[in-house]
Amino acid sequence: MTRFRGALGAAAIAGLCALYAWAFLRAESQRALALLVLAGVAAGAVATRTRLLDKLPPAPERLTQSFTLLAVVGLCLALHEDDFSLLLVARVLIVVLACLGLHIQLGYAGVLNFAGASFFGVGGYTAAVLTRSTGVPHLLVLLAGGAMAALIGTLIVVPVLRTRGHYAALVTIAFALLFRTFLEVNDSLGGPQGLKLREIRIGPWRFNDPIELGPFSGSFYLNYLALLVVLLVLGWIVVQRLERSWVGIDLDAVRLDETAAATFGIDVARWKTVAFTLGNFLAGVAGAASAHMVGFIAPNNYSFGESLVLVSILLLGGVGNAWGVALASAIVVILPEKLQVLQEYRFLLYAGMVVLILIFRPVGLLPRRLRRLPDTA
Repeated sequence: MTRFRGALGAAAIAGLCALYAWAFLRAESQRALALLVLAGVAAGAVATRTRLLDKLPPAPERLTQSFTLLAVVGLCLALHEDDFSLLLVARVLIVVLACLGLHIQLGYAGVLNFAGASFFGVGGYTAAVLTRSTGVPHLLVLLAGGAMAALIGTLIVVPVLRTRGHYAALVTIAFALLFRTFLEVNDSLGGPQGLKLREIRIGPWRFNDPIELGPFSGSFYLNYLALLVVLLVLGWIVVQRLERSWVGIDLDAVRLDETAAATFGIDVARWKTVAFTLGNFLAGVAGAASAHMVGFIAPNNYSFGESLVLVSILLLGGVGNAWGVALASAIVVILPEKLQVLQEYRFLLYAGMVVLILIFRPVGLLPRRLRRLPDTA
């Protein structure tokens, strides 16, 4: 009975979140949007003060994930002809996938990466070069974007391993600045003007064509959303399996105390390299998918400021909690786009939210729960 009540609660929360997202994306009046924001903040405050989520019976994790997936699919189908809203949903999924990579690095291994947007850009430019000059299948192009980001990350992690704390973060900052400069002065990659990309094609399936299935018609963004949902589900599975494995425990030990971890025989350098490489792979795949969907990339898309936005998403959602990453990604992507008055002050908004979170809720909107080790008895 308890499991049934937990499943019912998870289904209700997923449904309410999807309904709220639909209302927010469909609203056009700035006054209505402001009221919806206030309603969301009030609901979150009440849930936090009353510890409502903690009082609900726990639902099986797989069931919670299934309900969330159904809610996302239902939201996309409800918005099937709204190009702008579907674009925002697609951008949220892309940012979640990229931030899952940073989530592995910072949340699990304690490696602070201020070059997230740069590795995102490595995936995008790899996809652009391969689709323009080769006949590599586009699905392999996405993987190649992730592989190239992982390869470059493996090179960058060498100086990171030789430093600690803020000095290690400075290495990633230096790479972020160098990467954008390299793109701007490299004419073979389009220079400051950037590059155009072709649409994704899988056999006869052309992603830029609208969907026509009998009486049902939908925006071409549904094609990209279907692909992004698959990529995000696979990335989510990797993250969850990693956290629940003994590899995840070793990474936690490295994050909490490198000296103690090394004392117990844990290879700190190896696990930091694994986390940094895997995280950059996910960011590269997200960057390749984003580049194809938008159809254009330029150095300005991968600035140091964008890397700071990705880090702010981790801090806002809660370091080490994948669900917090998803919630914060939705807030950071959708809120400035819908509330026009905030668009010019986007970075100021992000900075303000991070400062408030660090002061009043340093663990983030959804803090990481204590690890439950498997029973080995």
